Amino acid sequence: MKLMTGNSNLPLAKAIAEYLEIPLTDASVRRFADEEVFVEIHENVRGEDVFVLQSTGFPANDNLMELLICIDALKRASAKRITAVIPYFGYARQDRKPGPRTPISAKLVANLITVAGADRVLSIDLHAGQIQGFFDIPTDNLYGAPVMSADIQARFGDKKIMVVSPDVGGVVRARALAKRLDNAPLAIVDKRRERAGESEVMNIIGDVEGRFCILIDDIVDSAGTLCNAAAALKAAGAEDVVAYCTHGVLSGGAVARVEGSELAELVITDSIGSHDVIKDAKKIRHLTIAPLLAEAIRRIADESSVSSLFD
Repeated sequence: MKLMTGNSNLPLAKAIAEYLEIPLTDASVRRFADEEVFVEIHENVRGEDVFVLQSTGFPANDNLMELLICIDALKRASAKRITAVIPYFGYARQDRKPGPRTPISAKLVANLITVAGADRVLSIDLHAGQIQGFFDIPTDNLYGAPVMSADIQARFGDKKIMVVSPDVGGVVRARALAKRLDNAPLAIVDKRRERAGESEVMNIIGDVEGRFCILIDDIVDSAGTLCNAAAALKAAGAEDVVAYCTHGVLSGGAVARVEGSELAELVITDSIGSHDVIKDAKKIRHLTIAPLLAEAIRRIADESSVSSLFD
């Protein structure tokens, strides 16, 4: 087994390599003067089971090209099996046609990864479960809920916890987390989105008064939904509001929005490499998913069960 990485999230790759007690594959992933991506592998990978770790977050297109070219380089170097480990799968929100003459970009990206030569895909908390069906190769979708639930129980186990979904579409995810938290009660924020990137909270389904509310979502991008939901929950009498999100995209002014919001804390995983603004934020805390990913990689290499990780 070998573990190779692009440049999107080197700290996570190093943490996984340390957990597995294997060195990262010696390779160069660099740019020519015109910004073309160039990959060169400096060790023999013939007949090896290789895992390529690369999130496709910002800059999404650069990171995606790095992943595709890494896969192609490994394929041409006669690797036995190539698994694309994509902690954050970019373009996942474009999983259907929201209107006429629009693309399904998640399917296009799945095709690109498959044609590049990947034999398998491993990801965490895909935005939509049906994306697994966009691939014609085996795809494992891991869940961040076990990592989050352990952290919630360790920090807030003595509180009157209520799990809250920030929208109707996230109810299944919220219910799964609530089940792990000793069947904690569930509430839903009903919001109406007037235009892309903006959200307006309408009302809250459930009694949150006096409750310690845990907002749960897979992606936090502009953070508008979470911040509006937190304000509505506090107005409805919630004791405090903490948000847990797997993928901290946090684009634009999202960090400043979180810092000035009613949220007591935003907890994100290290599925996406963080820039300095996020690292310096007082209200944002990181959880590592390195052990979860490393254990899944080990089980895939050993041909043992991955689903049993979540039993």
